[in-house]
Amino acid sequence: MSYTITAQIRTELGKGSSRRLRHANKVPAVIYGPGKEAISISFDHKDIINIQANEDFYTSVLTLAIDGKDTKVRVQDMQRHAFKTLIEHIDFKFA
Repeated sequence: MSYTITAQIRTELGKGSSRRLRHANKVPAVIYGPGKEAISISFDHKDIINIQANEDFYTSVLTLAIDGKDTKVRVQDMQRHAFKTLIEHIDFKFA
């Protein structure tokens, strides 16, 4: 199964910026990999909460539509809230 998530590049970085994104129901994320520069992105929480419940989400190649350009990635790590059903941050790796 293929997944496509619409994301935006974020220019503000840091703890305060990430908190503001989470308060606005967005998920901060980063894409990194060998030989490429890391890209900080964000996307809507509602876009990811349902598809991350599928088991193949963690093993398949995902497509991130970042400002009109498709990027193939894999999920490397995901941080969740301690007791709420919220995703706090996702690390992606270039596929």
